[in-house]
Amino acid sequence: MTERVAYLPDHQPRPEFHGLSVAQLRQWVSAPLSELPLVTLQTPDSLSSSPVICYLELILEEARTHSWAFKATSRGNLPAKLVKRASDLLPTFAVAEFERNISISEFAGSNEDKFNALHYTRVLAQLTGVIALRRGQFRVSQAMQKQYDQGGVGVFFMPLVEAAVRQYNWGYFDAFEDDIDLRNIWLFMLWRLQQHQSLDRLTDEVMTAFPRMMLELTGSSSGLGAERLNALIESRFIRRFLEFWGFVTLDPKRFSNGERIQRSVNIQPLLSQTFQFAVGD
Repeated sequence: MTERVAYLPDHQPRPEFHGLSVAQLRQWVSAPLSELPLVTLQTPDSLSSSPVICYLELILEEARTHSWAFKATSRGNLPAKLVKRASDLLPTFAVAEFERNISISEFAGSNEDKFNALHYTRVLAQLTGVIALRRGQFRVSQAMQKQYDQGGVGVFFMPLVEAAVRQYNWGYFDAFEDDIDLRNIWLFMLWRLQQHQSLDRLTDEVMTAFPRMMLELTGSSSGLGAERLNALIESRFIRRFLEFWGFVTLDPKRFSNGERIQRSVNIQPLLSQTFQFAVGD
């Protein structure tokens, strides 16, 4: 029976998937993170380079200081003093190398509405039940208090990653006319990016592997479709997922002497410490 299954089309390696089969890709879309084939995930020993985890720890420590509940703003956001402490962390993160204008940074702001990475963290914390907003206060349940006391902020790392790729709306912060769900191929993109660190090459690989996705983009029959896909991957996958977590950095520079340059993604140690792929190129 095993030999028969091995020769079914869905179980044969496909060149457009760089040796993966359709069946394996389907598992990458639907399986829990702890059961992904050909991928090992683990929580790194140190998470101090991850903006999301550092912000979460600030939130939890603020709650602990006030008997595990603290007041939200009138808009239901995190208080200004906590936002200020989170903003002050920016120089400690790898993305600080490219943060030349702090007034428009994703990693700093005068309030939560102007601080995308912090707001993203708060949303993930609520999606996973780490915190809850009730009657104008952010609260931490006794079950979550116990987990935090026993294992530190690292116990929430994998649940938040899973929420980020399974529940969170990747289009939340943007207003792209085209709306394609990159979450279904996040692991494929992550694997390919680890192989070559190129945003432009990643875009080409996604176009080749998932041509139906291109049909969802207006003007997909021309170079305009490729440009839009590239912009979506940069914004939703690179900037507002991998950079928020401290997994990569990407120089915002796009042109040199009037010519478009190849965009190289800088893989950070935290990414390799978290994801190990047992699959060749």
